Amino acid sequence: MSIPQSAGGPIESRDDLVRYLEQGGKPRAQWRIGTEHEKFVYDLATHMPLSYAGRPGIRALLEGMRRFGWEPVMEGDHIIGLSQGAASISLEPGGQFELSGAPLRSLHQTCAEVNTHQTQVREVAAEIGAGVLGLGFAPTWRLEDVDQMPKGRYAIMRRYMPKVGGYGLEMMFRTCTVQVNLDFADEADMVKKFRVALALQPVATALFANSPFREGQPNGFLSYRSQIWTDVDNQRAGMLPFVFENGFGYERYVDYALDVPMYFVYRDGRYIDVAGKSFRDFLARRVPELKDIGPSLSDWADHLTTIFPEARLKHFLEMRGADCGTWRRICGLPALWVGILYDSMALDAAWDLVKDWTREEREAMRAAVPVLAFNTPFRGRTLRDLARDMLEISQTGLRSRAKEDAIGTTEEGFLQPLNDLVERGYTRAEELLRRWRTEWNGDLSRLFTEYNFL
Repeated sequence: MSIPQSAGGPIESRDDLVRYLEQGGKPRAQWRIGTEHEKFVYDLATHMPLSYAGRPGIRALLEGMRRFGWEPVMEGDHIIGLSQGAASISLEPGGQFELSGAPLRSLHQTCAEVNTHQTQVREVAAEIGAGVLGLGFAPTWRLEDVDQMPKGRYAIMRRYMPKVGGYGLEMMFRTCTVQVNLDFADEADMVKKFRVALALQPVATALFANSPFREGQPNGFLSYRSQIWTDVDNQRAGMLPFVFENGFGYERYVDYALDVPMYFVYRDGRYIDVAGKSFRDFLARRVPELKDIGPSLSDWADHLTTIFPEARLKHFLEMRGADCGTWRRICGLPALWVGILYDSMALDAAWDLVKDWTREEREAMRAAVPVLAFNTPFRGRTLRDLARDMLEISQTGLRSRAKEDAIGTTEEGFLQPLNDLVERGYTRAEELLRRWRTEWNGDLSRLFTEYNFL
């Protein structure tokens, strides 16, 4: 999750909030690719999650990364992240280690960034006795096993989450995702991309389904992380049906976000707990805890980071449906969406695919995919068939982009790990379940040894 945002001065009216979103629009030549990926870090000796201050510990991992030119991000006396240019490393509530990559021009640059990060983390982790696991949900740890990171916003969220959903603490402390952030040209382009992204998000969930275990046993889902999001806080999550309504645009999203309950306001190095109060009331000066604090665009930017639908609008669009997975598949997610959303003919083809889907069909697909993944039925077909369609559209878009690296390799190759999944017909989650039932004989310690840094 994000560090405090810096986005501008006082808010005079709702129009300022609309303009803030509008300012995200960029000409095509300035479109970039930003990839974020989280992973679990654990003690190689015990297979338990790292605490913040222990050894091996999260603080030691952050400090070790500074040798590569990363600058510390502090909250009080605690190092809670790192920055390097436009990239940052941050901590999720339970110590999940996240790279928020720089906005880059091509998938070649994106994958080079991912590989550099892997090399750096591997070096420091080896020194302190830590391992790294790419899964959507922690496979063996209990909630009480996981240390809360020393970030003020997480203390507020931990208190509030159980009031509004059944899975909030599961999401905070035991999930990992990979997502990609992509640009739009203007309001019309944003609307089209947002609709395509939301409609196809369950297909991406199926492609990346990778969270079949909970506390050492199968949990009944292929993407338990995706299931968790169905009951975290439905005022700030879901498929956003209003995005598909006539007239949707920046103003409608602002009106939605104004009424999503806030978590906090950040001032002078501390988080003020206003959980459950709306930003609309903050604007109207109706929040007693904030009676002496005027709302700023930085508060608005912070608030937008606490809204968690399947695709999210800020100054760019975020694709949020995927479980974290193996390193070689991390680059597959940005490749999938760049091919679809950054080529006009591919975007048209994707819109043609989804434009007549009903709200009921989209919701039914979203509800079924955590359990069934590729086998989710849809109009006489399955999500495996839709995944194949989606990959074909993306490949066409990437071919049209014609972005080559120094030796003339194009970007389509980054889709190959996803094509392999579709061709074999079963997800990474099903692969792990098969190994657990057969060669591992129910021993999930094998997961930590055989998939460390895989």
